[in-house]
Amino acid sequence: MTRQVLCVAATTAGLPADLLAAVQSFDVCLVAGLAEAGAALREQHYPVGLLVLDGWSGPLDELDHFLRRHSRPRWVAVFRPQALEQAPFRQLVHDHCVDFHTWPLDAARLGHTLGHALGLAALSASPHAAEVNQSMRLTGHSPAIALLRQQILKVAGADAPVLIWGESGTGKELVARAIHEHSGRSDGPFVPINCGAIPASLVQSMLFGYEKGAFTGAGVGKVGLVESASGGSIFLDEIGDLPLELQANLLRFLQEKTIYRVGATRSVPVDARVIAASHVKLGDAVERGHFREDLFYRLNVLTLQVPALRERRDDVVPLAEEVFHSFATERARRVRGFSSSALRALRAHDWPGNVRELLNRVRRAAVMADGALIQPHDLELDGLDGAPGAEDLDSARAGAERMALQGRIDAGHSITAVARELGVSRMTLYRLMAKHGIQRPSRRGND
Repeated sequence: MTRQVLCVAATTAGLPADLLAAVQSFDVCLVAGLAEAGAALREQHYPVGLLVLDGWSGPLDELDHFLRRHSRPRWVAVFRPQALEQAPFRQLVHDHCVDFHTWPLDAARLGHTLGHALGLAALSASPHAAEVNQSMRLTGHSPAIALLRQQILKVAGADAPVLIWGESGTGKELVARAIHEHSGRSDGPFVPINCGAIPASLVQSMLFGYEKGAFTGAGVGKVGLVESASGGSIFLDEIGDLPLELQANLLRFLQEKTIYRVGATRSVPVDARVIAASHVKLGDAVERGHFREDLFYRLNVLTLQVPALRERRDDVVPLAEEVFHSFATERARRVRGFSSSALRALRAHDWPGNVRELLNRVRRAAVMADGALIQPHDLELDGLDGAPGAEDLDSARAGAERMALQGRIDAGHSITAVARELGVSRMTLYRLMAKHGIQRPSRRGND
């Protein structure tokens, strides 16, 4: 198991000896300040982060924003005990850290804490996490997505047109970007165009540009999107929606590598690779007379098929966690992840809207969830998947806890009385209330 720890301090000079003794058995990357920490996390994943907050002078809002954005590592904080007198500081540690230590440090205890945090991180990590190909931004390790990665690398080495097929929401543009970024044209521009989103009256001028005076209002000439991709790649998304008359112009470009701007009398050479995508089978569109057969054969040189999410169910949970962490700054402070019942509902759902549907459900749940863990109803998947009443032990326990707490607090019982009735300490009761998103009642004399 990796023992990498990112240590973030205000300065890397003059760190206390007891702190250095605590981390000597770990593979530590020491950085000064949040900017360096962010750069380190962008380059590499660290399962555990150690925040040395002694001497921290920046605003707590900035630190809170950083920790929300980088919520993957298990954070452990070290600071002077006086800092706990500040309510915002206590809240920040509560929201983002799995544990904390105060000076004077016990080096052995801090070492045990970091080891425990590494163990927790290992429990939640994918067994294939080290193999993730971050450069492609295609999350998952199912056989279908692994095959797609191999195919991307093969077609990226050629310069022929690529035709990508996949249902709506499967991530065809991500595949097109991966092809471009792994090709010899990666230093050139990548120009995406949604052919179905351009008004029919503007398609010609937007794609191929126009000369000055070509039409009323054309006071100056303008370079089109195809020409702007010269030296790189142009991605024609939903090419099946391109009007038939424009398909002839695109065919000419593919054959001759030249274009004519609207109103021009001379052609312009353009060196751009065409990557096209469609959610409909273009062969069927040809048979219906909606797509030119000669253009279809020009495009259909190298073909890729993006699998639907229901065909790669092993990737659903990693994708959901990727979305959850990618939009960390949007989610409610108390929300820390998915319950086991939510993960089961994610796996069971058929995902007719593919990755786009998953992204929307997870983003919404991360904002709207009431408790510390996202539940199936937060994803709007309760009752949609699985057997009726198939509630797991975690969900049953969480529901019982919430009902026991909420019922007594709604009845007007004080915090002290509720803790006594449930047989827990006040501190444990506060943690349970935070876990379930239950607000503390107004203070009473016997609280």
